[in-house]
Amino acid sequence: MQAKYQTLSNGRKIRMNTPEEDATINAGIAQDPDTYELGTAEFKQLRRGRPLGSGTKAQVTLRLDVEILEKFKASGDGWQTRINDALKSWVRTHA
Repeated sequence: MQAKYQTLSNGRKIRMNTPEEDATINAGIAQDPDTYELGTAEFKQLRRGRPLGSGTKAQVTLRLDVEILEKFKASGDGWQTRINDALKSWVRTHA
């Protein structure tokens, strides 16, 4: 059977499984007591990597006091964005 490919939005092509490959994968899932095939609702809840950034940020290495870093991290996910927002606010008030 000829391989089928799907083109992603970024132009990358991925090879799709053949029906035989899918059957082999599904048989392996069925035999493994530690896993199961996700349902549609569960599959939709999966996170796929980091969200795309704005494209206007630069990656840097920055040394911060441990107490500052711990405080931002303690408030949960998005701590880097909150540090960025705090710096933006400081820049606006100290122009």
